[in-house]
Amino acid sequence: MIKTMEINAAWKGAMRVDTTARDHTVIVDQPQVMGGENAGANPLEIFLFALGGCMGTVAAIIAKQERIDLRGFNIEIEGDVDIDFLMGKTKEGRAGFTEIRVIVDIDADLTDEEKTEFFERVDERCPISDNMINNTKLVFNVT
Repeated sequence: MIKTMEINAAWKGAMRVDTTARDHTVIVDQPQVMGGENAGANPLEIFLFALGGCMGTVAAIIAKQERIDLRGFNIEIEGDVDIDFLMGKTKEGRAGFTEIRVIVDIDADLTDEEKTEFFERVDERCPISDNMINNTKLVFNVT
């Protein structure tokens, strides 16, 4: 079954964009040093939020399905981005993250090998991770 997910993003001036999904609003902004008001996380941070949130959710789903007593699942994510490319100071490189590192702490009665296997199943079923690893077709309609 295919389900279409929708959000709306509306520019509110300066560097602020209010995004909505269902009845939830997330403010996307830049730090003051970048011309924003620091009213919210920046788009790259939101991207990493999405990865961490997705992995945490999928971990809970899998733990429930497999009857694993998951007491804790903590993820730290860091990503490297070329700010000079982003700001148009160079054409060398790319706009996206060049590397993303995920550090996972799983609190469950599992061996280290079982924790690794559990996380591999989480990563395999995480839609955000999948979209990062595989090419997803983007269709633009400018009005």
